[in-house]
Amino acid sequence: MEQVLKSAATIDQVWSKRPIIISGPCSAETEEQVLQTATRLANTGKVDMLRAGIWKPRTRPGSFEGIGTKGLPWLQQARKLTGLPVAVEVATGKQVEDALHFDVDLLWIGARTTVNPFSVQDVADALRGAKVPVLIKNPINPDLELWIGAVERVAKAGIDRIGLIHRGFSSYGNTEYRNAPMWHMAIEMKRRNPDMLIINDPSHICGRRDILLDVAQKAIDLDFDGLMIESHIDPDNAWSDAKQQVTPERLAEMLDAIVWRKEDTNSEAFHLALEKLRQQINHLDDELIQLLGQRMKIADKIGEFKKNNNITILQTNRWNEILDRAVKKGDKLGLTREFITKYFDAVHMESINHQNRIMNS
Repeated sequence: MEQVLKSAATIDQVWSKRPIIISGPCSAETEEQVLQTATRLANTGKVDMLRAGIWKPRTRPGSFEGIGTKGLPWLQQARKLTGLPVAVEVATGKQVEDALHFDVDLLWIGARTTVNPFSVQDVADALRGAKVPVLIKNPINPDLELWIGAVERVAKAGIDRIGLIHRGFSSYGNTEYRNAPMWHMAIEMKRRNPDMLIINDPSHICGRRDILLDVAQKAIDLDFDGLMIESHIDPDNAWSDAKQQVTPERLAEMLDAIVWRKEDTNSEAFHLALEKLRQQINHLDDELIQLLGQRMKIADKIGEFKKNNNITILQTNRWNEILDRAVKKGDKLGLTREFITKYFDAVHMESINHQNRIMNS
């Protein structure tokens, strides 16, 4: 096995770097597999931290659930070979203790754990007194408060370096992705925690390797701080999540293909032009709010008529007519059906709320 023997990077150096690239196999399977993957990733010169699943929470029994604690020394050896810090997922207090015993540099809490406050608290209690950074994946279901609650529990345990991982959400009717990105959820989490590191996990969003690059590029366009992408020396024969993993060399090609954008520029001309356009947006937003206010006043009058004539609030045929008309007009203006539907759903619910208040006043 070729040894890279690079000078070691500390977790402090990696934590402050942007973008951060974390990669490694979904599961640590054998010592040889872990070390070969680590060495080939390090040789690309594009990876900042190694990851490997030691304990794997699986949906159904009988699936490979990880090699367990015996895999932690393999990560120690991988760090020694490459000089790269290592990271693992933890789901219980005992797993935290084992990972810390083997000097794992960074821990992350998985989506299946984030969804359960009791499990998060168990992990947080085991973290007390530790100096290790912790990343927290979004919960499986699209619940922002669960994600925020997990952050708060870990913070109360005294962990001062906490980051987020956006790995998508389970969603009914989702067919394109393994886990629907629901970018608005990650954007809102970022808005509430502007100084907190947030990394995108295209592997678990996509569930297949052919669309990894598209999702990774969108994350970078949205100013995410890095990527966590699964890599394996023989992806097709991986013991878990084979379809979403790529070889280290393919990972390097993907990273080279990404357009790495920056949040700001020193160009005065850019800022002047952008400010002018933003002012136009502000004026249009003001007009939209004024129009929506006027619309709701008309909804109030409709509510009065319905109340006086004992007519139900919801008129399905009328609503379908409004939506149909809006979708057709929106299409001509370059607005997607998805956007028009979400927007008018929100307007419709506000109108219903106004009429409901009138009906019951």
